[in-house]
Parts: sequence; structure tokens; C-alpha cells
Amino acid sequence: MTDIPEGQSFPTGSKDSPFTFLGDEVVEQGQVVSFRNGRFMGPEGEFLRDIVRHPGAVSAVALDGEDIFLVRQFRAPIDQDLWEIPAGKKDIPGEAPETTAARELAEEIGMRPGKLEPLIGIFHSPGFCDEWQDIFLATELTEVGREVDGIEEEHMQVQRFPFSEAVEMAMDGRITDAKSIVAILATARKLGR
Repeated sequence: MTDIPEGQSFPTGSKDSPFTFLGDEVVEQGQVVSFRNGRFMGPEGEFLRDIVRHPGAVSAVALDGEDIFLVRQFRAPIDQDLWEIPAGKKDIPGEAPETTAARELAEEIGMRPGKLEPLIGIFHSPGFCDEWQDIFLATELTEVGREVDGIEEEHMQVQRFPFSEAVEMAMDGRITDAKSIVAILATARKLGR
């Protein structure tokens, strides 16, 4: 069992695994994540792995009738702007994921959901990072005005697209953000589209 970062929650793995977590130590603490050396016991003995600990995140497919809201924002690690669904990290300890998702929708697209239902949850890059993302379907939207938080949000573009076009974007490479692709396709399946 890993030491789950404060505020982070995600499903735990199989109990019948031949691998055992022995502990980890912080190598570097960043503003959001920590880089750690993890120790594990496996069938052939003890081994080490690099681990990035993340507080977790939420995102939401914001549907207004037949339209979806997407944001285009700068992503520093890849030095590009990407089309994505609204999202944000779980940065308030003890805050329910639904509350975080509603707050992020107000910050990024200026909408508050009347209905917010769990859609799917995913690990982003479990080969090195424990980030778990709760993804919601947000409907019955009411305009509240944007409450931007951070330089990227100040400069992000918010745009409505027909949902059918967002599905095409997820399939043809115009959307390359994994959480957004998963969320859009999960919504299409849920809605039978």
C-alpha cells in the first residue's frame, strides 16, 4: 500500500500482487508534486523506482444542450497550447471532488453545474506518477462569470463546440490531452452518440 498524499484518493490495486511497497523518500518537493525514490520488494528481491506524487485532479465534461465547453490553454511541460475539458488539481485538503469540479468549472468557463455526476476515473501515467483524476459530467449549467486562478487561466481560450465535433476532435488528433479524449468518448458512450 502506498502512502497516499493528503487529499488524494484512488482505487487500490490487487492484494494478490507479488510486489510490496516498502516506502519512499522525498528527493525534491515542488509547488504541486514531489519527486521520490520508491523502494519495493518483488519476486527477485528489492528494487527502486522513481515516483512522482501528485495531489490528484478533477475534470468535467460541461454540456449545454448539444454543445460542449472546451478550453485551450498553455501547458508548460510540452510548450504548447492544448484543447481540453475544464480541469484542476485537488489543492484544498478535504474538499470533495464534486466541489472541486464545480469550483474549476466556475474558474475556467464561468459556469456552475446544476447537475454533476461521476463519469469515469483514470490514472494519467501510472508508470511513474500516482495522479488519479475523477471525471464528471456537468449539465444544467448556469453562467456565473469566470474566476480565473493563475496566469494560464488568465490567457486561456474558452469555446463552445458541437459535442459531435468534439468527438471527431478526440479521434482525429485535434485533441491530444488524454483525460479529455477519455472523458469525451465516455460521454459519447453514456449518451449513446
